[in-house]
Amino acid sequence: MKKPYKIKVFGKEGCAKCKTLNQRLDKLLEEKEWNDFEKEYCDVETVDGLVAFASAECINPQRIPAMLVTRLQEETGTYIPVPSRDPRPRCAVCGKSKLYQYVGLQTDYSDEGKGTISPKMITTVLQEVRA
Repeated sequence: MKKPYKIKVFGKEGCAKCKTLNQRLDKLLEEKEWNDFEKEYCDVETVDGLVAFASAECINPQRIPAMLVTRLQEETGTYIPVPSRDPRPRCAVCGKSKLYQYVGLQTDYSDEGKGTISPKMITTVLQEVRA
């Protein structure tokens, strides 16, 4: 049975920040509280990963790693991006890492963001889809 939500993670091999994001998500998704989510890793250096990345149409390629939360459409059996309820480019917890039109995060490499997607940022965006 498919889970209601799928987190698409966009990254590439050899990227320490991509590895960290994957590890943080894997650890979080082991918790019962988050058992309605599953993760799909999309390596943007492969054809399939690049197609998934291009299909997302919302992530800056210079801000990888990134994650996009999708919701299962029961009638089609496919996952589509979850629209953001509050499409502001900044968030108190996520800063400039929050995606604008969809629920998700992309890495903020500015001095302010320091290129880190924290566990608190991840849970903040996951909670948004349940609200």
